[in-house]
Amino acid sequence: MIALSLAEVAQAVTGRLDAVEVPVTPVTAVTIDSRAVPRGALFVALAGTRVDGHDFAAAAVAAGAVGVLAARPVGVPAVVVDDGDAGVVAALGRLARAVLGRLPGTTVIGITGSSGKTSTKDLLAGMLCRLGPTVAAAGSYNNDLGHPLTVLRAEADTRFLVLECSARGLGHLTRLARIAPPDIAVVLNVGSAHLGEFGSREAIARAKAELVEALPADGLAVLNADDPQVAAMASRTAARVLRVGRSAATDVRADDVVLDAAGRASFTLATAEFAARVQLQLYGEHQVDNALAAAAVALAVGMPATEVASALATAAPVSRWRMEVAERADGVTVVNDAYNANPESMRAALKALAAMSTGGARRTWAVLGAMGELGDAAAAEHDALGRLAVRLNVSRLVAVGPQARLIHAGAALEGSWANESVAVPDAAAALALLRAELEPGDVVLVKASRAAGLERVATALLADWPPTVGLGAAPVGRP
Repeated sequence: MIALSLAEVAQAVTGRLDAVEVPVTPVTAVTIDSRAVPRGALFVALAGTRVDGHDFAAAAVAAGAVGVLAARPVGVPAVVVDDGDAGVVAALGRLARAVLGRLPGTTVIGITGSSGKTSTKDLLAGMLCRLGPTVAAAGSYNNDLGHPLTVLRAEADTRFLVLECSARGLGHLTRLARIAPPDIAVVLNVGSAHLGEFGSREAIARAKAELVEALPADGLAVLNADDPQVAAMASRTAARVLRVGRSAATDVRADDVVLDAAGRASFTLATAEFAARVQLQLYGEHQVDNALAAAAVALAVGMPATEVASALATAAPVSRWRMEVAERADGVTVVNDAYNANPESMRAALKALAAMSTGGARRTWAVLGAMGELGDAAAAEHDALGRLAVRLNVSRLVAVGPQARLIHAGAALEGSWANESVAVPDAAAALALLRAELEPGDVVLVKASRAAGLERVATALLADWPPTVGLGAAPVGRP
């Protein structure tokens, strides 16, 4: 973060100074965690459901914070804003906008979509750092808090700022775009994630289009032409449009997509001027779409095509619990994709699992929990998932938790399954079943929406037999 005085912070957020004596140490970082306060930080006091950050203001300053961004005086140096916790969150966004205004040499790239945002962000950030200093969102820092906190990590020499943009309703992406106006907007897909909140795919598409609408005329929209609702967003912007996909009517495309026995995709990356074969180290065919979007941005900002292909071929997973693949010492492969789930990402993960069966030579286990926020579509989508597991010849299906029973029911209705599918009450029961029945050479996919907490199953399985081959996975227990 570029250094600011508390007075400059107050001016940026339209706040007032309280208990501040001059001279004062400049603010050089921002944190919302009172347990990890870097020296020189501004501590943002948020009132949560269980604890109030204002109660930790004095401790944060004692730990090295310069001051506090607060909704009321806290007895230590502070910038105070009105409107309670909502005012503090809004002020954090205004501070990020002011800091970004001092970085005219920084290209802001916003990425949205129902699925694939984090993987694409990680891919793109790994590529752009070859061209210059790059700041990207950590994990899924993609909302009203994570978005400005990511912006505030930018330094004077930051060339690229790669932001993941999530929407839970109309107007959300417009708000994020005001904090960090994008120069480049990437829209990956319009799927079923948060369908219960939006009500329809059309509403989801309108929300995703807000990022494209925020582009300046000299900006760039990267759109997935294989998704009709995304392709239609070309009419919602005055910016230049690059289309990516698998059809000939695209600017950056993937030809001849093939999955290897490990579930990793290879494809020919092609433009009008260039073609090169790329073997991804990431798992699942869906990563091809993410790679195309990242490649289009990298090409647009000046990365040579040969280097783009090379960077894609060497990219490894960055964010945890997203298709992390590790092989245990006994030969069992564990695929931890338990960070989150929606119908599209579930289908992609199941297809990757099927590819990892090595033509049926290895038993495959799908340990699946419920998908959240699907509204009226929940029953049909869970039923369809169970049916897909049968059609893909998954060897064993374990539906975890009451809400996932419909996955088990769908599998039973699709095929004449007996013990191939089972519903268990919770993660502990799933783990007990796996420990009793796994055999060397089996492949286990663990996936559910975040609330299910199924990453505990994958972590426990790997703790039983420490992995000997990471296969691109993050180390177990990585913070």
